[in-house]
Amino acid sequence: KYYDYTEAIPDGPTTKRFQSVAKELGMVLVLPMYEIVQPGLYYNTAAVIDADGRYLGKYRKQHIPQVKGFWEKFYFTPGTDGYPVFDTAVGKVGVYICYDRHFPEGWRALGLNGAELVFNPSATSRGLSEYIWRLEQPASAVANMYYVGAINRVGIEAEYGDDDFYGQSYFVDPEGKFVGNVGDPHKPELIVRDLDMDKIKMVRDRWAFYRDRRPDAYPELVRR
Repeated sequence: KYYDYTEAIPDGPTTKRFQSVAKELGMVLVLPMYEIVQPGLYYNTAAVIDADGRYLGKYRKQHIPQVKGFWEKFYFTPGTDGYPVFDTAVGKVGVYICYDRHFPEGWRALGLNGAELVFNPSATSRGLSEYIWRLEQPASAVANMYYVGAINRVGIEAEYGDDDFYGQSYFVDPEGKFVGNVGDPHKPELIVRDLDMDKIKMVRDRWAFYRDRRPDAYPELVRR
């Protein structure tokens, strides 16, 4: 029945509706959805809409898990369109969806493509990964010298198990420091933070990880 929730992007009603919302509020939106391309071809996708309502493009989740409660290989196709970065009214924005966050290669690709702020929309539950929720994204922000917005849902979804989603959404800066408090583990919240985008250049000038990396020394990274 959940296949009925799929929509085309950008021609579906949800994208069109939120283009109007983005323009009305003057807000950049990252909009995760269940995308259909044709029957049998579905993606976990996030559309990116600029503050003037323009649809800028989409990112399709690359890494598809198959664990208890998340049998995603059954209903998601891995993305093959790389790691786009979108030039928005608030800076250069990338997206890395949920389980993607466990793979450092994509974080690095987004940085090399110019990302200044990467959003990681997630639906992840207690017991599986909570203990690394406050480790991976800050470490990735440090390694790539950009901001990360880590978003996770809250609440219990009992229809197919007992998944208890632990929330704790946050922003982290290019030094790996939380910007304000981490979100509540049980209650829905709106997290609003001011980000000093000048800090990105300051940190990159100091650490210069991109300058000192050695692509010729890492052939194992692309070997299956």
